[in-house]
Amino acid sequence: MREFGIPALTEVAATATVTDVVFDRANASPAQIMLRRRTAAGGWDDVTARQFATEVSALAKALMGAGIGSGDRVGLMARTSYAWTLIDYAVLTIGAVCVPVYETSSAQQVEWILSDSGATAVFAETQAHAATIAAVSSALPGRERVWLLDQLDELARGTAATAGANGTSAASGTVSDDELRERMAARTADDLATIIYTSGTTGRPKGCELTHRNLLSGVRNAVEGALVDLFDIAGSSTLLFLPLAHSFARIIEVGCLESGAILQHWPDASTVAAGLPEAKPTFLLAVPRVFEKVYNAARQQASASTAKDKIFSAAARTAIAYSQALPGSVGAGLQLRHAVFDRLVYGRLRAAIGGNVRYAISGGAPLGERLGHFFRGAGITVLEGYGLTETSAAAVVNRPSRNKIGTVGQPLPGVRVRIADDGEILIAGPIVFRGYWRNPEATAEVLDADGWLHSGDIGELDDEGFLSVTGRKKELIVTAGGKNVAPAVLEDRLRAHPLISQCIVVGDNRPFIACLITLDAEGLEHWKRQHGKPADATVDQLATDADLVREIQAAVDEANQAVSRAESIRKFTILGTDFTEASGHLTPSLKVRRTIVASDFAAEIEALYA
Repeated sequence: MREFGIPALTEVAATATVTDVVFDRANASPAQIMLRRRTAAGGWDDVTARQFATEVSALAKALMGAGIGSGDRVGLMARTSYAWTLIDYAVLTIGAVCVPVYETSSAQQVEWILSDSGATAVFAETQAHAATIAAVSSALPGRERVWLLDQLDELARGTAATAGANGTSAASGTVSDDELRERMAARTADDLATIIYTSGTTGRPKGCELTHRNLLSGVRNAVEGALVDLFDIAGSSTLLFLPLAHSFARIIEVGCLESGAILQHWPDASTVAAGLPEAKPTFLLAVPRVFEKVYNAARQQASASTAKDKIFSAAARTAIAYSQALPGSVGAGLQLRHAVFDRLVYGRLRAAIGGNVRYAISGGAPLGERLGHFFRGAGITVLEGYGLTETSAAAVVNRPSRNKIGTVGQPLPGVRVRIADDGEILIAGPIVFRGYWRNPEATAEVLDADGWLHSGDIGELDDEGFLSVTGRKKELIVTAGGKNVAPAVLEDRLRAHPLISQCIVVGDNRPFIACLITLDAEGLEHWKRQHGKPADATVDQLATDADLVREIQAAVDEANQAVSRAESIRKFTILGTDFTEASGHLTPSLKVRRTIVASDFAAEIEALYA
């Protein structure tokens, strides 16, 4: 058993809460810019500390006037936006509990989250969201009120209409500043701040209870120590485009407001390329798929001509070699090549993401050493991290000063990581949640008597305390020959290929390992143009095309280099459809629901072994 930990740099006071910073900053530096919000005309308006505190206070008093009490759960179903953050902080200011709901959630998912949490009010972004909530209202507590995001000003004035299972009424009640201050003073660090529901890859989502202490412990120890070079520098800012319903984005929201980094929002990850040159952030956070898309888009653009393709390929090799040679051992020839490609390739890549990004944080899945070295060599250091919703998102992260590419870094200050005898990653510290909402049985399964969280992930700690995550304990495949195979090693490498969207490795109780593969729509269109295939050719028509099969086989061969012969993929099949959230094959955080995929594509799996 191996264990590693770093002492905490800061402790959270018993009376501290997430929203203290809003009012502290308004008093100390009222003119300081805390956020920027996008206008209807496409520009950006600065939001000062005084303005944000005023808006949070007005909405908080309106919620109190509408009858929202301490500990009441308030649902929030919307895309990432300034309004999301405003509502979140107003809810927490009055001691209520924010319950995020992915805006892409199905009616069944909405019903479960709102009914299980006992939400008594819900904010919805659109009429369609409100209609979804209304359709499941019979299963809800019956006291819920539904407000649309465009009613926030009306709500603050006490004139917003609310719709619920009991019809429509108007918000009522006037709350004074003294009453708000009294409510705020009654809160503590150990009060429940939010219930974030897990993705639900293996069943119904479970509600993770996170306190103010949980959130502040991770954020403050990151901001003041591990990630000080991202947050605590003059003019630092980010453009948040991942869903705020996910704990990864939520902790960055809290981190920006705590540190003074300017927070900007973008509602749609698929169009963020248009927002980055506008917002000009200094750091970003994303999942590995985003970095893969950026790299593949640059490569596809370069491959429009043979000459450009050769330049990009040489630039990619140079960036990787340059990163691998850091620090201090970059030879003169490599230095010269790097300088040339910085003008030809890397500078354009940095300009495409706003021109100011020096660091990015990647989480949710392994990034891979190739991409990590490429981006660092191109002037954008991607810091991989690791955590779960149960650990308030971040538990382990690489630092700008201690970045070991290929690992997810060292524990945050105040966190301890242990590798159990069976390889499972255990985590302890003030970031660990207090349990699953109304589910003591599930809580007892993951939290032991000594306070260690059993993550369900498998990993290794090196001598310096850097963690490598090698797979999920429950996803281990045992072949008919008794070989244990961690599918994540193969799947992560396959998804890095520009033609591959998703994949799932199979082989439990089978004679060998095989794989189902889906294709990336954009990558396929580019590939068809490159190889002279009909523009209207479908995936089904191309699934047996010799050129395409050869391309995918090369990706499989590359992935197989990471494992032994017994663990390697022997056969694969290309599916005619992608795994999506709408089809039920992906969670809102883009994790594959393996059981559902295996059931829906049982015939294709059987064919692999026929």
